[in-house]
Amino acid sequence: QVQLAESGGGSAQAGGSLRLSCGASTDTWCMAWFRQVPGKEREGVAAINGRGDSTYYSDSVKGRFTISRDVAKNTAYLEMTGLKPDDAGLYYCAAGAVRPCLGSTLNRLNYWGQGTKVTVSS
Repeated sequence: QVQLAESGGGSAQAGGSLRLSCGASTDTWCMAWFRQVPGKEREGVAAINGRGDSTYYSDSVKGRFTISRDVAKNTAYLEMTGLKPDDAGLYYCAAGAVRPCLGSTLNRLNYWGQGTKVTVSS
């Protein structure tokens, strides 16, 4: 069993930045961030593999968000810049032994954090 703990959510103005962190209780190959907006399906927005040398971004965040990983600390980060009101929602960290760690495989991740809220004001 892997426990995940997110932190770093909060409020920002449009165009601003926030940084999310996700600490895992043990090493897992694939770590990802999803966001949930009321009335919409949960969307995988970014993922990173165990070596930190392969990443995935959804089209909605590409070029604005950066996912990174501190392997020694079992922690993944999501640096969000150029925030838009549409980026608001609950952000969940997910992890699992999924290979490859790609957008098409993120639905197989089986460990989830509790979520952290992001609010973006225009």
